[in-house]
Amino acid sequence: MGEGCFVRGTVPNATTAGGSCAVVRWVAGLVLILVLSAVDTAQALPYAEVRVQIRGVEGAVLENVAAALELPPGLVRDGRVNELWLRRFERGIPQRARTALEPFGYYEPRIQVDRLPENRRLVLRVSIEPGPPVRVVGRRLRMEGDPPRRLRERLDEFPLLPGDVLRHDIYESAKAQLKSLAVDLGYLDADFSVAVIRVNREQRSAEIELLFVPGPRYHFGAVTLSGNHRYPERFLRRHLAFREGDVFSFDLLGLTQQNFFDSDRFSGVVVNPRIAAAENHVVPIDIHLEPSAPRRLRPGVGYGTDTGGRFTLSYQDVNVVQTGHELGLSGMLAERQKQANLRYIIPSHRNIQSLIALRAGYQEENLKTYDTRYYFAEAERVYGLRRNRLGTIYLRYQQEDSNIGGSDISTRLIMPGARFSQMRFNDPIRPTRGYHYQAEVRGTHDNLGSEVRLFQMLGNLNFLIPLPFETFLHLRGQGATTNQSDDLEEIPASLRFFTGGDRSVRGYAYQTLGPTDDLGNVVGGKHLLVGSIELEKRFVGSNWALAAFYDTGNAFDSFTDFRLARAAGGGVRYYTPVGPVKVDVARQIGEPTPSYRLHIGIGLGW
Repeated sequence: MGEGCFVRGTVPNATTAGGSCAVVRWVAGLVLILVLSAVDTAQALPYAEVRVQIRGVEGAVLENVAAALELPPGLVRDGRVNELWLRRFERGIPQRARTALEPFGYYEPRIQVDRLPENRRLVLRVSIEPGPPVRVVGRRLRMEGDPPRRLRERLDEFPLLPGDVLRHDIYESAKAQLKSLAVDLGYLDADFSVAVIRVNREQRSAEIELLFVPGPRYHFGAVTLSGNHRYPERFLRRHLAFREGDVFSFDLLGLTQQNFFDSDRFSGVVVNPRIAAAENHVVPIDIHLEPSAPRRLRPGVGYGTDTGGRFTLSYQDVNVVQTGHELGLSGMLAERQKQANLRYIIPSHRNIQSLIALRAGYQEENLKTYDTRYYFAEAERVYGLRRNRLGTIYLRYQQEDSNIGGSDISTRLIMPGARFSQMRFNDPIRPTRGYHYQAEVRGTHDNLGSEVRLFQMLGNLNFLIPLPFETFLHLRGQGATTNQSDDLEEIPASLRFFTGGDRSVRGYAYQTLGPTDDLGNVVGGKHLLVGSIELEKRFVGSNWALAAFYDTGNAFDSFTDFRLARAAGGGVRYYTPVGPVKVDVARQIGEPTPSYRLHIGIGLGW
């Protein structure tokens, strides 16, 4: 039979039947809504809030139980608690709490739920007696094949020894770490063929059995470079952190991508390991490059306590005639300094850090202690070594005119030198740990065409050490010594040592510390010693930090007769994408009339 609707006193037809049905359905729907509203109102409780209170556990156990007992949405609606939903949630509390306790080894808890009305709020108090935990009584850990020692040692170091409380979170974390290490070592198919925890509730004991199967080891295959980059392929391949045939590693892929970005030549880098296309466990790699503009003109305005106000302008071409060579022109006009520099960089195909640099320029400084101006030309060969170490040899020509303490000095220098350095920080902009050190030797001799004879050794180091509560310890040291055949009066300002300023001994003006002449003019010294200790407190979720520091140091002529200037103070830091902006106030210590000095600078200083 067809579906129909009849209204008393009428004869149904195609029109009246359809209209009457609509009326009846509307009336029936209205009645149903009113009935459900009445039922819902009858089921509502006179509470505006429900809160779960958990007793008997703490720490990570409490957090896990609280997460399991989170109130369902809709339990409280329009300021009233739904009784049916509350009863359903309340009935499920014991089982949810038991499930949340099991990962921590508690399999026999006693759980009681009580209602505690508090005016318009209903408190569900959940009292938990966890009971004695399940403990590990034995374990069987095995690994197939002959994997690297690091992988086998990690399995041997698996936590949860006999006697330990069974912790599922520790168990799962250790499994994940072992598998992650295997993948890092090139075992992309690594997995557990057996991973079982056998729990005896009556004896409150557990046995762990693991069989780890590393599988075959994968290696890097051919690398395909694509994109409209206009760089020679040989130049691009210097950015690769791996070679074809090396053990596959996702870390090396990430480092390769970072190398391309750090070159400041590409706005987009996509590194795609085609694992599904691997043959004989050799993974082909596709790298797509989106180049950025090779030529840049960058003006800048800034201020530093050492230099005063400054204006800078730089031009850069990072792909000269599509060779990957770099041309740079830069100039700075400041209150106390003037610079004009030209550089030409020829990248080496050895690795990303190796290069040949040709430089030339002019520099002028007009300070309280001295005036100097010089022209220079320099050739430098940089060798990139492992672990971010650099070895450098250079040859520098310099023609310098100085005025120190009223004496004019004009000098020609031809100076070879060598430098070794290493830098390891976990972040270039906002590091939390790391170090940097550098050692250098340089010298001049009249047999090489110089007008003075000397030999110098220089070194500096920086340490950043993390402490609790987002506090960090900065340690900085700098030292230098000179062995010379000529009188100090013949040495130009650039080869004498001075100190004081934003990045040496704060509390003193830039380059105002050092030996003095008979008239009290600071004339610089043969040796240098500077040290600093600084505590920095960073604020979580903020770019701001506070710092307190103590600086000491000086330049001097004799290791048996010298005085170290001292200063202490504090400041604020604001971290920006180009490094921290530092504002410090330092007070001299040990001076007859100590004074305060403001220091402003940008950058980390290493």
